[in-house]
Amino acid sequence: MTSRVRSWHALVAVVAAAALLLQLVLVVQGGRVLDEQSVPPLEVRLGRLVSYFTVQSNLLVALAAAHLARHPRPGRPVLRLDAVVGITITGLVHFVLLRPLLDLQGADALADALLHLVVPVLAVVGFVVVGPRPRVTRRTAGLALVWPLAWLAWTLVVGLVSGWFPYPFLDHREDGWAAVLVTCVAITALFVALLGALSLLGRSSTGSHDRQPVS
Repeated sequence: MTSRVRSWHALVAVVAAAALLLQLVLVVQGGRVLDEQSVPPLEVRLGRLVSYFTVQSNLLVALAAAHLARHPRPGRPVLRLDAVVGITITGLVHFVLLRPLLDLQGADALADALLHLVVPVLAVVGFVVVGPRPRVTRRTAGLALVWPLAWLAWTLVVGLVSGWFPYPFLDHREDGWAAVLVTCVAITALFVALLGALSLLGRSSTGSHDRQPVS
C-alpha cells in the first residue's frame, strides 16, 4: 500500500514538474500564453507566467505530491488542500471559460493539456482513490482560503496598475465590474464547496493515518 502511494505521488510530481518546465521553456522562447497576440519582453513574460493561477496551482501539486512520495502520510493539510482544490478549479475554469478562446498547436497545445487536464486528473485521483486523505478542520479550511483570496486581490491590484489581467473574466474592461464580481464570488464559492467535499472525504477515510485529525 505504501509503495503504491509513493509511486503514484512520485508520478504526479514528475508530470506536474515536467508540465511547468515545458511551459517555462515555451515562454522563454516566446510561445503563446492564453491568446496574447504580441510577445512582450522576457522579464514581463516570466512575471506574467508566475502570475497565472494555473501555474501556481500546478506548482502546489508538484510540491504536495513530492512530499507525499517521500512521506506518504496525511501531513501538510493546507498545502494538500490548496493543491487539490486549486488544480480542480484550474481544470474546471479552463474547460468552461477559457478553452473556447484558445487555438494552440504543437508544444503549446501539449503544455496546455498537461497543465489543465492531465495534472488535474492525476491530482484528484490521487486524493480520492490513492490517498492518504487528511482530516479537514475549520482552521485548515480557513488557512487554505488565504492563498486563493490573496492571489485574487493581488491580481486585481496589479491589473488595475498595469492594465494586464491573466484571465479575461477578471478584466473589468470586458464586461464591467459587475461581471468580474459575479465571477469572483462564483469561483470563491466553488473553492469553499470543494473544501467541504474534501472534508467529507477526509472524514470517511478508514486508514489509520487518515483518521487522525490534522490541524
